[in-house]
Amino acid sequence: MLNGEPFELEPGRTISQLLTQLDIDSRRVAVEHNLTVLRRSLYESTPILDGDEIEIVNFVGGGSNGIGNFEL
Repeated sequence: MLNGEPFELEPGRTISQLLTQLDIDSRRVAVEHNLTVLRRSLYESTPILDGDEIEIVNFVGGGSNGIGNFEL
């Protein structure tokens, strides 16, 4: 599952490879893997297995007075 929707992925792929496949900059997102928020340093070594649930949250900058907005 990816963000609550069924998603097919080649066996043995990592979080980092998924982000690359989706053309997502890993510096601008947070990734939850099976209800655990992953440290960015673990993206390359964390395999995605059959039945895993992945949530990707994108941070969106902007706003006024230097205050950023975050999209969840």
